[in-house]
Amino acid sequence: MVVREYTDSDLPEMISIWNEVVLEGIAFPQEDVLDEDSGAQFFASQSYTGVAEEDGRVLGLYILHPNNVGRCGHICNASYAVSSELRGRHIGGQLVLDCLKKGKDLGFRVLQFNAVVESNIHARHLYERLGFTQLGTIKGGFRTKDGHYVNICPYYKEL
Repeated sequence: MVVREYTDSDLPEMISIWNEVVLEGIAFPQEDVLDEDSGAQFFASQSYTGVAEEDGRVLGLYILHPNNVGRCGHICNASYAVSSELRGRHIGGQLVLDCLKKGKDLGFRVLQFNAVVESNIHARHLYERLGFTQLGTIKGGFRTKDGHYVNICPYYKEL
């Protein structure tokens, strides 16, 4: 498996994986799925978009972008998506490690996650293992697909 910058030929698989996470309604804040046009625009608008690829197949992806502007523009934010059928193969870990390096290469000083859903224990354990610090808990900060509210846990790591 390699993690690399995406190409336009990756877009159909990327959009499918991204939409799968959006439709699950338990991790991403987005509610609208991407189509071919909106997906191409969305991924191109990021500071960096990387994919995990093996034997020509996209297994997962991440997006990296500023978390804020101006005096806080040195803080970046990222989101990760892995195909549900491939979870548990440590693809997410490889994506996060690549993202940490790429964020530093792009001049960011901090990577911050604003809304890690408290019940997403696999992501939380990964972030903690990689040295991220939890900033606290925001009670009811995430509305799930079925309409109930669950806690989120912001995290950050200096790059």
